[in-house]
Amino acid sequence: MFRSRFALIAFLSLPLAGCLVGPDYRPPAASAIGVPSGYATPAQAGAVPDLQRWWVNFDDPQLNAIVDIALKQNLDIAQAVSRLRQARESLIQSRASLFPTANASAGYSRNINIRGRTFGQITNAGIVNENYALSGDVSYTADIFGGVRRGVEAGRASYEASGYNLAQVQATIASEVARNYILARAAQAGVAIARGSLAIQQDNLEIAGFRVQAGLVSSLDAEQARAQRAQTAANVPSLEQQYEQATNRLGVLTGQAPGALKAQLAATAPIPQGPGAVPVGLPADIIRLRPDVRAAERNLAAATAQIGVAKANLLPQLTLSGSISSNASSINALTDIITGRVFGQLAQTIFDAGRGRSVVRARRAQAEEAFAAYKASVLGALEDVENALTALATAQARQRELAIAADASSAAAILARSQYRAGLTDITTLNNTEASLLSAQSGLNTARSDQAQALVQLYLALGGGWDAAAPPPTAEPLKTGDGQPNTRATQ
Repeated sequence: MFRSRFALIAFLSLPLAGCLVGPDYRPPAASAIGVPSGYATPAQAGAVPDLQRWWVNFDDPQLNAIVDIALKQNLDIAQAVSRLRQARESLIQSRASLFPTANASAGYSRNINIRGRTFGQITNAGIVNENYALSGDVSYTADIFGGVRRGVEAGRASYEASGYNLAQVQATIASEVARNYILARAAQAGVAIARGSLAIQQDNLEIAGFRVQAGLVSSLDAEQARAQRAQTAANVPSLEQQYEQATNRLGVLTGQAPGALKAQLAATAPIPQGPGAVPVGLPADIIRLRPDVRAAERNLAAATAQIGVAKANLLPQLTLSGSISSNASSINALTDIITGRVFGQLAQTIFDAGRGRSVVRARRAQAEEAFAAYKASVLGALEDVENALTALATAQARQRELAIAADASSAAAILARSQYRAGLTDITTLNNTEASLLSAQSGLNTARSDQAQALVQLYLALGGGWDAAAPPPTAEPLKTGDGQPNTRATQ
């Protein structure tokens, strides 16, 4: 009888649970968020290649190895994985509200009569009374207007947004590793250029000294040559500082102490250049590829679902509960008498001074804020691509011209050295040509570094560093050998 009544009440509440209040979320159209029909640089448009591991396009095995270490050990990624796990647990908690809550309890008591007195006589002493009890109860709040389901919808969207946020952190860390690796190699090249120039200027200083001793020129030539060599030598510590800072940053990015990779990077290697151009596709590709844009869209979906949660809280709530219990003096008699209770409660807030409706208005404002953030992320993504394309084209143009300047300056310096040794030119002309050569070589080295960094910037702007075709990354609560959580996410 008890089961049939509870089942009847639950069955009658099912049709009511099909209602969903609040707006149904639909992703905004491209026109609603200001996406243009094409880029200002249509020559770069085309099919976007697979950018999941874009750093391999630089053809530098050491760079590949450092990026792989960073993606496994970086502490920012570990924090993002933890946030993803928190979002997953929040979703599990939201889903749990869709199901009944059941509790059970068991009890045992033992009473002993220590002493009793009847008509002056001590009686019932030492008699033991035992009692066994079992009880269980179940409670279920019917999701009549879909508030719980909207909460699950919001939790799922937040979980997906956390996955995309993790992907964005991974992409950012990969780009930071590549950028600092390029800076380290550029600093090494700058030191090599400066030291090469120092060796030549040392020879020029010795030649000037010989000419002064021979009485061919005044001591002014030797002093000018010494001054120029000192100015060049002053640049070396600054370049070495840049190298130290870049290698220290690489150590931290890989989850290690600063300088942990200095031994691996000690051998001089060229600046990785990568391909000369990368097709960027259409604006719709950017929305699909950028994890931060997709995270903003999921945040908008979560904020929209929260409006339904707030609206459902304004409406009546039906709670169904039931319980069974049994008491007996022995375990074998527990099933002799079982009592049960079924209870249904319909509750409605009558007056809350406008708090509930204020919550609805606040949730709508949050959804409007999320929409503005989504639109800003889309426009910012398009801006990033355009700026990266401009930076890449500028660096390539500078590199072409500086290559010509470096070649011409090298030829001029060789000619000036031979003429000064032969006494056909003065020290001022020699110093000027040497300074021009050093400036051109340093400028060309900087342009190569800028081009490589602009390419990294473009890959990041295109959303490179994660698998855009896969669902959002998910985290598994794996344990390492020491029992600590393993900061690993799967895509």
